[in-house]
Amino acid sequence: MLQTSFFKVPWPDFFSDLLAGLWTTLQYTLVGFIGAVVVGMLAALMRRSRIVPFRFIAAVYTEFFKNIPLLVIVFVIYFGLATSGLKLDAFASGTIALVLFYGAYLSEIFRAAMNGVDRGQTEGAQALGMKGTAIFFHIIAPQAIRLALPGMNAYLVDLLKGTSILVTIAAGELMAKGQVIAAKTFAPLEVYIVIALIYFALCYPVSQLLLWIERKVHRGDPLFPGRKRRLRKIRRELADTYNVTTAVLRRVP
Repeated sequence: MLQTSFFKVPWPDFFSDLLAGLWTTLQYTLVGFIGAVVVGMLAALMRRSRIVPFRFIAAVYTEFFKNIPLLVIVFVIYFGLATSGLKLDAFASGTIALVLFYGAYLSEIFRAAMNGVDRGQTEGAQALGMKGTAIFFHIIAPQAIRLALPGMNAYLVDLLKGTSILVTIAAGELMAKGQVIAAKTFAPLEVYIVIALIYFALCYPVSQLLLWIERKVHRGDPLFPGRKRRLRKIRRELADTYNVTTAVLRRVP
């Protein structure tokens, strides 16, 4: 029975469809994650604000979207808003749903990361005369990003897999293409196993790359060539200064 279910699909005929679905999936992932990071960071800053209405709005947003299934959000935006006269296409609806859903989770990750930075560093910066914006960008943000990386990486991969839910609105992503191919070939077992393998081949390298970046950041290694060159230059200058100082001290009687 299993043998008759496999190797029935002429995959070369559907290669362009799979490629188009994969490209659409990557578009949803990229736009959705960037939007979720922006919304999550904004919500986290509002939760830390001294202005009570800002904290209230951010808390309501976070708790509301954390406790609603993503599928419901997709249906409300795509089908629900259409009945009110606001018709959005599949890409806009899917992207907005991903941003709202994952932005709520990322806001908690960012807020926990910012709270994890020792408050004494902020107080020390204030004592040196630094302003609030400078303290955030030069002291809090770099350390908070390092603390938030594990959670951000996990949710990026989860968002990539979560795009498959958009098959319910015919969003044209990978899962939707697989559904069309299964309907045409009457071989759902083979089709969906291949789709699963494509998701694995996509998600596993991404997760390993993000893990590698996370380890380098935690070790303090530079990620970009420019920063690496600057660090080498600084080390050479420090070494030269040390050698000159040592030589001078040796001459002192």
